[in-house]
Amino acid sequence: MDLIKKALAKGRTALSEYDSKKFLSQFGIPICRETLARDPDSAAAKAEKIGFPIVLKASGAQLTHKTEAGAVVLNLRGKGEVRKESRRLLKIQGCEALLVQEMVKGERELVCGLTRDAQFGPCVMLGLGGVLTEVLEDVVFRVAPLTPAEAREMTEEIRGRKILGPFRGELAIDIEALSQILVALGEIGIQYEDVAGMDINPIKIRPNGMPVSVDALVVLKKGGTH
Repeated sequence: MDLIKKALAKGRTALSEYDSKKFLSQFGIPICRETLARDPDSAAAKAEKIGFPIVLKASGAQLTHKTEAGAVVLNLRGKGEVRKESRRLLKIQGCEALLVQEMVKGERELVCGLTRDAQFGPCVMLGLGGVLTEVLEDVVFRVAPLTPAEAREMTEEIRGRKILGPFRGELAIDIEALSQILVALGEIGIQYEDVAGMDINPIKIRPNGMPVSVDALVVLKKGGTH
């Protein structure tokens, strides 16, 4: 049973961040290195295995706005810090597990996603990500499915497209890799009617120019076709 059907069978309206990224990775969308832990000691051990610094998050299908809930901790540098923050995060309402992630280096953040328009159906979105998404509202849309050429056109249409070039000593963004993410989102929109929307925010750009998803949310239609 796939992740979407499993979530719908449980009456859930969204996938957890971990499951959202697991689902996206099945379509070739790159995700950061991460793993789930159930208690402070296993979180500390898994953090050491990934390598410090790390990001620690409370994970759960109900935790769709983790930053506002204080459920995200960045730049943890030792096992003691991980254990301490794990104990706090596990007390947050809706926390089902601890998400231990690599701290992805890179100055630039983008947002990609999928919405369903009443008239046009599934539409793919690209824009400037992170905290700038709502402030600048620099986003562009295309109706799915997308060709690679249409995806590349989207990258040329955002107002802040200069950020896609070489930036503060970092290489230009790999446009082919970014285009493949946009094409994949369109494919998901066509194939999975039960996916109401998706948000990958942010997609961080590594210093070598490669995009990687560090946070994602897959929203499901209520009363899906499971």
